[in-house]
This record gives sequence, C-alpha cells and structure tokens, in this order.
Amino acid sequence: MRPAQDPAESARRARFGRLPERIRLEDTVEERAATAPDPARGVYDEDEWLVRYCL
Repeated sequence: MRPAQDPAESARRARFGRLPERIRLEDTVEERAATAPDPARGVYDEDEWLVRYCL
C-alpha cells in the first residue's frame, strides 16, 4: 500500500509528472538565405568569352 502524499509531492507531480509535448523537427529548423540573390549573376553575355580570352 502506498503512503499518503503530502501537498508538496502532489504539486511536484502535477508540474513535473509527465514529459513535455513533442516538438516536430520541422518546427526547430529555420532556413534563410545567407545573402540576397544577385539577378545579374546568371545572365548570359555572348561577348564575355571575347573579353576573357582574346583581349
């Protein structure tokens, strides 16, 4: 038979008696771009090879 619980033990069990709610992994990760994308970076310049290799 279990002895009677004192009020402090009851309060402790009410507060710490179970595990906290599970947190999904998707909620713990935040993805952000490190820098703003440069719109001119991928632009093709047909004369660029002339400047790089012929001048």
